[in-house]
Amino acid sequence: MSSTNEIRKRAELWLGEEFNEETRKEVQEMLTNDEKKLIDAFYQDLEFGTGGLRGIMGAGTNRMNIYTLGMATQGLANYIIKQCGSKDIKVAIAHDSRNNSSYFAKTTAEIFAANGFEVYLFETLRPTPELSFAIRHYKCHSGVVITASHNPKEYNGYKAYWSDGGQVVAPHDEAIIDEVRKITSVSQIKFQGNKENIKLIGDETDKLFLDEVKKMCINPAVIKEFSNIGIVYTPIHGTGIKLVPPALRMFGFSNIISVPEQDINDGNFPTVKSPNPEEADALKMAIKKAEETGAELVMATDPDADRLGIAVRNKKGEFILLNGNQTGAILIWYILSQYKAAGKYKGNEYIIKTIVTTDLIERIAQGYNVEYFNVLTGFKFFAELIRLNEGVKKYIGGGEESYGFLPGEYVRDKDAVASCALVAEAAAWAKSKGKSLYEILLDIYVDFGLYKEKLVNVVRKGKEGAEEIKAMMAGYRTNPPLAINNSRVLKINDYEMQVSRNMTDGTESPVDLIKSDVLQFFLEDGSKISVRPSGTEPKIKFYFSVNTSLESADKFEAAEMFLDERIAEIVKDMKLQ
Repeated sequence: MSSTNEIRKRAELWLGEEFNEETRKEVQEMLTNDEKKLIDAFYQDLEFGTGGLRGIMGAGTNRMNIYTLGMATQGLANYIIKQCGSKDIKVAIAHDSRNNSSYFAKTTAEIFAANGFEVYLFETLRPTPELSFAIRHYKCHSGVVITASHNPKEYNGYKAYWSDGGQVVAPHDEAIIDEVRKITSVSQIKFQGNKENIKLIGDETDKLFLDEVKKMCINPAVIKEFSNIGIVYTPIHGTGIKLVPPALRMFGFSNIISVPEQDINDGNFPTVKSPNPEEADALKMAIKKAEETGAELVMATDPDADRLGIAVRNKKGEFILLNGNQTGAILIWYILSQYKAAGKYKGNEYIIKTIVTTDLIERIAQGYNVEYFNVLTGFKFFAELIRLNEGVKKYIGGGEESYGFLPGEYVRDKDAVASCALVAEAAAWAKSKGKSLYEILLDIYVDFGLYKEKLVNVVRKGKEGAEEIKAMMAGYRTNPPLAINNSRVLKINDYEMQVSRNMTDGTESPVDLIKSDVLQFFLEDGSKISVRPSGTEPKIKFYFSVNTSLESADKFEAAEMFLDERIAEIVKDMKLQ
């Protein structure tokens, strides 16, 4: 790690004339008055990882700004030229509602234009899935979306995509990182481009995208009969406002209720602590609106509209939040059950989930004799698998526990626009059977088993935090627990070492996924614990999954309490709380 003197020397380079006045002023203030902030801003370079960039906005080598973004864009441009030549290169760019997102998107567009590329730039904010769609529709070689997804307001990010509309994967990801690392000075960035190379896109692309979303509708007749179900939708100040209400109307829903205060695009996200639909606070205003209007369903999307959170009424009529595993299970069950009912199966369909997503989805797929795949965390692995199976097998749905779902092949990233429409359709279908979505979920548990999951995030910020997280993972590898909560560890999957270890007889077998810093512990009582450092935030994530059978829906609360207690005991035994 750099010494304080080395960090100060690095920061002083940012006082040069090649940096704008605002940046120089911010750096000088840190040099003079705030050494801790200076160290965090300059102790390392903001790493261009396999998903791109994400970090706190501000001046510094470890911050999101036009210079770190510019180096990433120039490196990406250099790689594209190496791979595809320098003529007739096309790229697409979108951005979310965050502070500086529009500025960062325009800067990215100008750098690409300066490299001779034809740039399709969305005129205003748009959902991430539409960027994925635009790349494929306009036959682009690459694309970028400026977003930090559901991170707090001080963050922004930069996600790079390849020609298939998916985020970059091997071999492109590491090769792009190598090119970005070669950009060691802002003088290497081509900031000034031919603006004639930039083409603004908007409404015409929206229509094409929504036409594809509409094809995901399975039961239009049911929607027509129950078009008036009350649906409260909030974009939480983000891009979903552009396309989610139009998608719901296109499906046939007419009673769409807004939360006006949250329809306003605002990168400060003034009405929530965090614009994350995984958190109860983010849906508080929408639930209140639903209670006032008698609505049956609440839906919320994150700032770039690729994640979806929902709330449904339980048997007492009270709104409860569903987690990403529950929403994913409902959507997979709905798609598979309706495919079967309509006789749509051709025998080559498949679904995808991540290794940390509920195994209930596997049980549902097995119940319908549909092939399923497990991939590492990240929808780029969904995109890669869909591309590899294109023309041979048909992808019909898949999701991850972190509230992402994709119901079809029209884009290659998670899509909360179509997912919102499909959740609403599932609610209409449930009503046609005299049930609610909550009751459908209980039916799924009775048929396939009750699975309960919990995520515990251990946050460790800054340089010291990163070192502590690294040490925690090393400790679990070198000295793994033999039992957790008095249940023996039967198997450990280590995706970094690419080995599955049988703890009973000591035998080892290969793990058939690419390297990733993830550990999974499988216990004798059927519990599963997954541990991985976050790739986008300063935290280490612990995923807990437990399960039991459920004889009938009326025994759900007792069975759920039993599983909640088991998770609490596991967390306590691992000394995480």
